[in-house]
Amino acid sequence: AARLGIGEGELCVRTVYEFLADGRPVQLSTSWEPYDLTGGTLVVLPEGGPHAGAGVVNRMAQIGVTISHAVEQPEPRQATAEEASLLGIQKASLVTHIRRTYYSDQGQPVETADIVVPASLCEIVYEVPINRH
Repeated sequence: AARLGIGEGELCVRTVYEFLADGRPVQLSTSWEPYDLTGGTLVVLPEGGPHAGAGVVNRMAQIGVTISHAVEQPEPRQATAEEASLLGIQKASLVTHIRRTYYSDQGQPVETADIVVPASLCEIVYEVPINRH
């Protein structure tokens, strides 16, 4: 609730993802969107309806919300028992946990996600564009 700037107990749409490579789980993601923002629209379900799988930026554009930026906070930690089981890794293996939040051009958080990637399966690289004025 705090990451979305909504009150505790307010409705959200929660979507759980398991990403595969060669049929093997390589990433987990759980996302939340405020129901007040998408409820009653064609984009209420990220993986359902005519805009299924279109991504946060494109889905929000369909309801007149412009995404201006996202903030990602990566941190290393040990996998929980559930994450280890889902990812097929040993409990307490190192993972990178990324907290990502998309913001509208009005500064409102519109989606937040917890992403978990086994450290042994990937290298996380960021490219930061430089805007010269």
